[in-house]
Amino acid sequence: MSVTIEKPEKPEQPAAAPETVRSPRSARSLVDAVFRAREISIAGALALLVLFTWIAEPRFLDGQGIKDLLLNAAILVLLAVGQSVVVITRNIDLSVGSVVGLSAFACGKFVSGTDHGALTVLALGLLVGAGCGIVSGALVSFGRVPALVVTLGMLYIIQGVDYWWAQGEQINAADVPQPVLDLGSGSVLGIPYLPLIAFVVLAGTAYVLRTYRAGRELYAIGSSPEAARLAGVPIRRRVLTAYVFSGAVSGFAGALWLARFGTVVADNAHGWELTVVSAVVVGGVAIVGGTGTVWGAALGALLLTTIGSALAVLKVDSFWEDAITGALLLAAISVDRIVRVRMTRALRKRSAR
Repeated sequence: MSVTIEKPEKPEQPAAAPETVRSPRSARSLVDAVFRAREISIAGALALLVLFTWIAEPRFLDGQGIKDLLLNAAILVLLAVGQSVVVITRNIDLSVGSVVGLSAFACGKFVSGTDHGALTVLALGLLVGAGCGIVSGALVSFGRVPALVVTLGMLYIIQGVDYWWAQGEQINAADVPQPVLDLGSGSVLGIPYLPLIAFVVLAGTAYVLRTYRAGRELYAIGSSPEAARLAGVPIRRRVLTAYVFSGAVSGFAGALWLARFGTVVADNAHGWELTVVSAVVVGGVAIVGGTGTVWGAALGALLLTTIGSALAVLKVDSFWEDAITGALLLAAISVDRIVRVRMTRALRKRSAR
């Protein structure tokens, strides 16, 4: 008689719950979020500054006050846009102010006592600026000379050429053709031409950087030049293009300077280099490259311009404008450093997972 011993059945194991995989937040998303927050905070600070100044002096926001504010910011916004493209590639251009001065004087000298139109002046400004940008860009990209050394040298060279050419001469508004002056003083629907031109350049540059491959490659170069090189990015050509663009925008701004003020001397925009760099960095474009937008740089330029106008309206010593600008610059660089450290940590955590 056989006895069958049944093995006790193992208790049925509950089905394993599906594992929820949560991808770590990418470092790029973290940086983008932080810099978007910075742009929002800059816009908020700008709004508070305008509100406070308007409460203290209601004429600050009357029709003429708003017009003057936009006109004063237009040229700085243009320079900030050009500088941003260079800084994104982990470089810098300290010659923008001297290029503005040279371009303004060259355009004034060319049209003085003639009947040339505004388009001729703008085209000449673009050519002068682009020529300066080609020299700087070639030395940085193909000559591999540090950008700080090249552009600082170009600053002094261009200033020297401008002083030598001017020989103390001054271009007066009476000698500038009326169509050119109309460009600086005219408006459409109550909005001056210069802010509209600056906005078109700003929007076009932002679109190219965000949409086209060449624009994205500039960010790749700034983020990691070695990785960009291994990915086949033409680094030298892109850096040269960035400098040519910055120079062309600066020359264009010089032509608009002539249209805006009419009177031109050899040292126009003298000392604007650091103001432009401050506007770019305060606006969220990291000084180490690879992050930031031209929209943020434009907001930074508008904020610095508004600070200067507000201090003048409130009759505060102009010394405080430089002090505030320096404080904002230090704060922006500190924020950039914090963001960079957090990005590195996020990348390490992602690699570990």
